[in-house]
Amino acid sequence: MTLDRRAMLGGIGASIVAAAGPARHADARGPTPTGTVTTALDEAAQLPPGEALARLAAFPATALPLHQRLDLLTARAGLAIDARLAQLPGTRGPAGGYRPVPDAGPITPDHYALLLARPLGSVAPRAAQARLKRALERLHAKAAPSFAAIGLDQGSIGARYTRLWQDERYLYGSQDAAVGDMARLLAAARDRTAATIGPVPAWCVDVAVRYLSPEEIAAGKNGYRIVPTPTRQGAYIVDLKQLRRRPSWTLPSVVAHELLPGHMIQLGVEGIVPPHPLRIDYAASFVEGWGIYAEQLAAVDGAFADPRAMLGHLHWLIFRVGRALVDLGIHLDRWSPDEARARLIAWQGEAAYFAPFDTELPRIRQEPAARVAEAMAWLAIADAMAGTNGRRRIARHQRLIGGGRRRIEQMQV
Repeated sequence: MTLDRRAMLGGIGASIVAAAGPARHADARGPTPTGTVTTALDEAAQLPPGEALARLAAFPATALPLHQRLDLLTARAGLAIDARLAQLPGTRGPAGGYRPVPDAGPITPDHYALLLARPLGSVAPRAAQARLKRALERLHAKAAPSFAAIGLDQGSIGARYTRLWQDERYLYGSQDAAVGDMARLLAAARDRTAATIGPVPAWCVDVAVRYLSPEEIAAGKNGYRIVPTPTRQGAYIVDLKQLRRRPSWTLPSVVAHELLPGHMIQLGVEGIVPPHPLRIDYAASFVEGWGIYAEQLAAVDGAFADPRAMLGHLHWLIFRVGRALVDLGIHLDRWSPDEARARLIAWQGEAAYFAPFDTELPRIRQEPAARVAEAMAWLAIADAMAGTNGRRRIARHQRLIGGGRRRIEQMQV
C-alpha cells in the first residue's frame, strides 16, 4: 500500500502528507554512486559503528526527502556516539547496543554524557540537571494553589500528595468504574484533537481503553498499548490490578499520555512511513517525550480544569522530573540508594503506579541517563512549541509528528 493510498484511507491532513514524502523503501532520487540510502542504512545496521559511518558518508542529506534525511542524520549522530562508546571500558557491544555492562561499577561523567546523547541528542548532563531542578521548583509552585483549592495547604508537596492518595473518596470500587471515567475523558480528548493537533488520519483517533483481562493478568502482563493502523483500532489496556493505587485524579493525565493526544497519534502517524530501525534506536527518547508533552498540551487546552485532575497531572510530571534528577544524582553525584529514595519521597510523596521505588531505583542504576533522556526530550519539544498558539501551534505539531521521531537538534520545526 503506498503512502498516498494510506493517506486517502485515513483522511490524513495535507501538511502531514507533505512532510511524509515517499515511503521509506523507495528512494525517489534513485541510486547514488554508493547505492540507495535505505540500502546503505540497512548495511550500516550490521556493521561496527566506525565502518557504518564510512558507509553513510557519501550521501548528501539535504538532497533527500524528509523521512530519509531524518533517518540518515539520526543514524550518523548515533553511530558516532556508539563509535566512542565502543572504546570505553565497561561497555558491552554491538549486540548489547553499546550499553553499560550491568554491575560494572560507577561510570565516568564522559561515559554518562555519551549515554545521554545516544537516544536524545546533544545535552550536557549538568545543564540538564539545572534545567530539571528549575522544572521541579515550578511544578511544586503550580501544585500549591491546587492543593489549597481542595483544603490541603499544610506540609510539603510530597506529604500532601501522600494524604491525597489515601483519601477514600477518590478510590475506585471497580475496574469498570475506572475505565468508564477514562472512556469519557477519551471522548472529550477526541473532540479536542483537531483544534490541538490539526488533521490526522481518522484511524489515529479510533482508539479505546479497556482493562487487562483475567487471562492477561494470569499471563503476567502489565498495561500495554495497541497502536492504531488503517485496519486496526488502537487501544490502551490499562493495568488496574492494584486498583486502590490508582485514585481517580491520577487517570486523566494517563488518557492524554497513552491515548490522545499522546502515543496513539504520534506512533500512529509515524507508522505511515516507519523510521529506519537505526532512527528508532537513536531517537528513542522522542516517543516518551511526546507522551509527556501531550499531558502538558492537554492541561493547556483545559482538560484538567478540576484541581484534583490538575494535581494528578502535576504529580506525573513531578515523577518524570524527580526520577531524572535521581538518575543524575546516582550516577554523577554518587547518591546512595537511601538518599535517592528519600528525595523521591520528599518530591512526589507516592510512587507512580508502574514505578514503585523498590523497582525504579534499581532500574535507574542499571540504565544510566535513560530517565534523563526522556524528561529532556519532553522539555525540548515544549521548547520547540513555546510561544505558539492557534494555527501556528497546529502547524508546528503537524510538522513535528509528520516526520516521525527526532533527536533534539532536529526538533525546531
